[in-house]
Amino acid sequence: MSSALHRKTYTRVVLVAGVAALALAGCAGKKKPRLQYEERPVELLYNTGADRLDRRQWDNAVAYFEEVERQHPYSEWSRRAILMTAFAHYQSNDYAEAIAGADRFIQLYPGNESTPYAFYLKAICYFEQIVDVGRDQAATGQALAALRDVVQRYPNSEYAQDARLKIDMVNDQLAGKEMTVGRYYLRNNQPLAAVGRFRTVIDRYQTTSHTPEALYRLVEAYLTLGLTGEATRNGAVLGYNYPGDIWYRDAYKLLTNKGLQPAVQPTATGQRRGVLHRLGLRRDKAATLKPPAEAPAAPDAATSTSEAAPAEAPSSPQ
Repeated sequence: MSSALHRKTYTRVVLVAGVAALALAGCAGKKKPRLQYEERPVELLYNTGADRLDRRQWDNAVAYFEEVERQHPYSEWSRRAILMTAFAHYQSNDYAEAIAGADRFIQLYPGNESTPYAFYLKAICYFEQIVDVGRDQAATGQALAALRDVVQRYPNSEYAQDARLKIDMVNDQLAGKEMTVGRYYLRNNQPLAAVGRFRTVIDRYQTTSHTPEALYRLVEAYLTLGLTGEATRNGAVLGYNYPGDIWYRDAYKLLTNKGLQPAVQPTATGQRRGVLHRLGLRRDKAATLKPPAEAPAAPDAATSTSEAAPAEAPSSPQ
């Protein structure tokens, strides 16, 4: 009996060790390329990395820019390479590494002329991770904070101009999440909980496309609760601000069917606004973010990179 137990325990240990070995092997197989150490001119390493960026070979570009830092850590090129590495990670959708690289640049060079770009790169990384309103919105909150940071720190920069536009989109996304939850509560006969969600849209996101619907849903919820005064008041707010919106026409019908008389008559039929929709947040990266402006252009035909830097993927260290 003891011998059988011993054999089972041994077998279990071997299996666990085997699984662990396979897991480690899998992790090792995912390692990104890294150049073998070979002393090279800094300009050549950097321009080769820029060339790999132009070819959309993101991992190879990272390898060359990291080699710039490794071989020439105190050079001007090394400072530039930090941002270029972060940009290459961003292009490959490796957002965590891109954010880490941007943070490192900000910590090392807080007053540099390229620091606004680093803050903006962080914000874009969070922005592109925003998911549909039906899912968790953690990245949306991070994107909003990062975009506001860009606007507050560098209000007159080109990055702040784009950040303001994206803040509006993010607010619309957050309002959409509140609307989704509020509608759920309303459908499941929890009007009081629904009111809290719709009030949040009115109080925090009143400039978004969801505001007319939120006011209409408040009319619905308050009528369900028997609070006709609150229903009429929110209907009036909707009518004064959006007299031609279809949401107000629907609210007007609800109120008049209950014998209540809103203060504003609906105007000509407009378009229904605030309907749940998905924002086109993911765009072509080339149209969203460019490499750091100060970065030298990729080498031209007169600057050969093939003599000292192989065109194929960098090999792993021996």
